[in-house]
Amino acid sequence: MLRAARLEQGLTLRALAARLDMPFSTLSKLENGKMAMTYDKLVRLAQGLEVDIASLIATAVPEEKPPAALGRRSVSRAGDRQGATTDRYAHLYPAGDLLDKMMVPIIIDVKARSVEEIGGLVRHSGEEYLYVLSGTMELHSDLYAPLRLNAGDSVYFDSGMAHCYVRVGDSPCQVLSVCAGPGMQRFASLARQSASSDTAENPADH
Repeated sequence: MLRAARLEQGLTLRALAARLDMPFSTLSKLENGKMAMTYDKLVRLAQGLEVDIASLIATAVPEEKPPAALGRRSVSRAGDRQGATTDRYAHLYPAGDLLDKMMVPIIIDVKARSVEEIGGLVRHSGEEYLYVLSGTMELHSDLYAPLRLNAGDSVYFDSGMAHCYVRVGDSPCQVLSVCAGPGMQRFASLARQSASSDTAENPADH
C-alpha cells in the first residue's frame, strides 16, 4: 500500500525519503516489509503523502464487525499504563485488552506547541470525540480556523478531515479522544508497540 501511494504521486523512494526527512534505508525496509511499521512512522508517512492513515494499512485491517453481545467489559484502574510515549505525545489506551472494538478511547498528553512540531496534520476514516481533561489546546484542521479548547470543552468532528492537537500555554494539557472508524483497533495496537520497536532499531535508522 505504501508503494502504491508513492508511485501514484510519481515519487521515487529517495524523493519520498527526502520529503519525510527519513533515512532512505528505513523507508526501503518499511516498503519491502523488512521492518515493523510503528504508529509514529505510519503517521509520518500519512502526513508526507497526505493520505488517510487507513489507506496505508488497508490490507492488514480485517473486515470490522460489531462484537457479539456477550456482556464483555474491561476495567482500567488508576495507574494502569498501556500506551506509547515520545517527545511529541504520550498516549494511554484504556480497554486495550478488548479486540474488535467499535471505538477506541485514548488519553493523550498534548505536548507539541505547533503544527510543525507535531509533524503536520493527519487524517483517518471515521469520527472522533475530543474532551479536554486539563489545560488548554487548539484543534488545527485543513477546513477550519484553529479551535481553542479549555478544560471541560469538547468537540465531535469528522476525523477524515486532516487535523492535529497543539498545546497552548505552559500548563500540562491532557485530553480524552474517542475514535471510531475502520482500522482504529489496528492504529491503537501500532501505537502501543511503537515505543519498544523504535528503541530496538538501529539508531542510524532514526
